[in-house]
Amino acid sequence: MNWNDPHWIAFGAYLILVLVIGVMSAKFSSGGVGEFFVGGRTMSRFVVALSAVVSARSAWVFLGLVGLAYTQGASAVWYVVGFIVAEMLLFFFFAPRIRNFSGKYDCITVPDFLAARFGDRAGLLRLVCVAVILLFVLPYIASQFIGGGKSLVVAFKMDANTGLMITAGVVMAYTLLGGFLAVSLTDTIQACFMIFGLVALPIIIISQEGGFAAMLSALDPGFIDPTKIAIGALAGALGLGLGSAGNPHITARYMSIKDPSGLRFAGVLGTVWCVVMCWGAIFVGISGKAMVPDVSALPDAKADNLFPYLTELLLHPVLAGVVLAAIFAAIMSTADSQLLVAASAIVRDIYQKVLRKGADISQRALVLISRIVVLLLVVFAVIFGIRFGGGLHDLIVFAWSGPGASLGPVLLLAVFWKRTTWLGALGGILAGATTVILWVNAKFMVDGTEQSLKTMYVDEIVPGFFASLITCIVLSLLTKPPDDAEAAVGAMNPKPVPTLEEREEIAA
Repeated sequence: MNWNDPHWIAFGAYLILVLVIGVMSAKFSSGGVGEFFVGGRTMSRFVVALSAVVSARSAWVFLGLVGLAYTQGASAVWYVVGFIVAEMLLFFFFAPRIRNFSGKYDCITVPDFLAARFGDRAGLLRLVCVAVILLFVLPYIASQFIGGGKSLVVAFKMDANTGLMITAGVVMAYTLLGGFLAVSLTDTIQACFMIFGLVALPIIIISQEGGFAAMLSALDPGFIDPTKIAIGALAGALGLGLGSAGNPHITARYMSIKDPSGLRFAGVLGTVWCVVMCWGAIFVGISGKAMVPDVSALPDAKADNLFPYLTELLLHPVLAGVVLAAIFAAIMSTADSQLLVAASAIVRDIYQKVLRKGADISQRALVLISRIVVLLLVVFAVIFGIRFGGGLHDLIVFAWSGPGASLGPVLLLAVFWKRTTWLGALGGILAGATTVILWVNAKFMVDGTEQSLKTMYVDEIVPGFFASLITCIVLSLLTKPPDDAEAAVGAMNPKPVPTLEEREEIAA
């Protein structure tokens, strides 16, 4: 590698920027676990909007979604429709309620919320929730490190494991130092890098191909037909949106906003940003198919490498470095958030609320322990990533589906249905997680070929979500709700807007 290469100059400047943000955020985040894990609930609506969107999209947009569009064509659009609609609705209706409740009961994690909502005094529901989060979040972190390694392999011709460790080191540094504040601020900057890369590259490709019409004429008509998709694949693609409510790194953004009334604005801005990013990724895949029709021409003959390959092929080295930073932005914006989710589950929910329940532990000590846990989680994720030999897309879908299917239905019911009970929540979480694992791993011989339920029918998120939903409803109807269920649900409702007479009386 030539360290004077313009790629490194542009990319290195970006890395220095995020590290500086981490250092500048360190003092604030050292104030306590509330500051370290949810930014002390001081985030602006603009920061919440962009950080929620980019932390949810990850390397999958630049690598997985671009690769899907390259192999499947316009039908890849269905993979984004589900979560765009779902997250817009969550911002409008779900987020304000969970923010109000978490502010009143000092909840900074999803297990915190469920324990407070259902009076989980023994801590069993909290522990099961933590186990599910760690089971799926750790592979999610590793998948982002793998994605970072892939992009560095293509851009700088380095060893994949070296690239993985560089990615992990950078993410660990600013997350460990600056906590949630650094993560949210870097996510906001990273959102701008991502938009630039996903808008600029398809425009350049299409111009290289002689214009939009010429580019389309070079493709098979079926490739650009979004309806060319099987029913099972369509259900699985749309079903990805079912995972949004249950992924804790998204819920943490709702909890962190300073003024809950800003969540509607955040929802509109976040939706627009997400649409532009995802459509850009799909256009890169489709137009890239016209430019590079044979996948064997791509690095390692993998469609996942299309975006970094085209970046190197078409852009000036300085711009290529900037766009490479955009790929890293997507990777880091999810990896850092997932690191905080996993660390908060261990420190807040296991150590503080179960092992040391009732003990007087200083906030400074809790932050120090949190930073140590972040370090250990990075080490674990790096080892997992080095040993992992499967496909990035499948790993990300599995890691997204687990919390989405197990926690999502329970959170939605806990927020909107006062009849939900502790046993219903516990059963729903276990049913969703178990179904996801079995759906992916159960193998059957079909015409002499080993296949899973996932390959034969639909992605794991759909059966897992409905298994959790049905189990939670049935068990809740069979058991008595907590005595304070009415008050708990009432704490989620936004405060009514004062009448004119009330405002005059307050002013007087």
